[in-house]
Amino acid sequence: MGAGGARKVVVTGAAGPAGRALGTQLASRDDVQAVGADMAPVPVPGYGSVEEVPPAGDPRYERATLDLLARVGPDLVLPTVSEELPRIAVLARAAGLGGTVVVSAASASAVAGDKLLTMWALARAGVSVPAFAPADALGSAADALAWAGGPVVVKPRVARGGRGVHVVDDPDDPVWEHVDAAWLVQVFAPAVEYSPQVYRSPVTGSSVVVVLQKAALEQGRIGNATAVEPLPDDAAPDVAALAVRTVEALDLVGPVDLDVRRLADGTPVVLEVNARFGALSAAAPRILESVLTDWPG
Repeated sequence: MGAGGARKVVVTGAAGPAGRALGTQLASRDDVQAVGADMAPVPVPGYGSVEEVPPAGDPRYERATLDLLARVGPDLVLPTVSEELPRIAVLARAAGLGGTVVVSAASASAVAGDKLLTMWALARAGVSVPAFAPADALGSAADALAWAGGPVVVKPRVARGGRGVHVVDDPDDPVWEHVDAAWLVQVFAPAVEYSPQVYRSPVTGSSVVVVLQKAALEQGRIGNATAVEPLPDDAAPDVAALAVRTVEALDLVGPVDLDVRRLADGTPVVLEVNARFGALSAAAPRILESVLTDWPG
């Protein structure tokens, strides 16, 4: 515990979109003392300091992370970098960090971190997803458009946010020159997009869901949300139910950020899953409150 009984919290990726969204929420709390960690540290509102740590792919990552945690002595660690999640889950187990690190099991985190693996796992569990395929199974852009019967979305299997996501509706689209086995193709879902924010308890298995509707997207039809609207609990029950089924099917716990979109017939489908706090968490403060209240650390 920090001064005055405040809980000490370390947030990784503090300078990124998800870390800044958490900082916005933590800045208004007097019951939490927050320290950030980032591979490119800069001052971020909400954190007493932001410490430098290597990226998750660096062989120094584990030692540097343990050194940071030994100095700070946090009650909770909130990782917000997707690539880091499987590695910090393994580290938490190996180093005996118990419930301090708010993360799903390494295997569940790894599946959620690869968009193709996510689609395979959800489809196998009967969770609604758009028609999809590994990009190298479809040949040309013309083949993909014929397979889909309309526009497709191509995206890197491993990437954060809207990075690399592109709608293809022209068989001569030059983006296809870069598409290979590291990419996923999905049928384009043309209707309303949502970002359900979920907390699933590792203790009870129950979930808290806040459905955010994306009011504007960075690239028009796709991309990161530039404006969201939190919906009343009964406004989109099918989307909320789909979000809960998704986190249960993937066996995720803690905070989860999802992208869901409706097909032309209104059916909601899961586009991708982030097994962590996302960039929109400040619009759903109930999720952080649930973590701070319920997580066993």
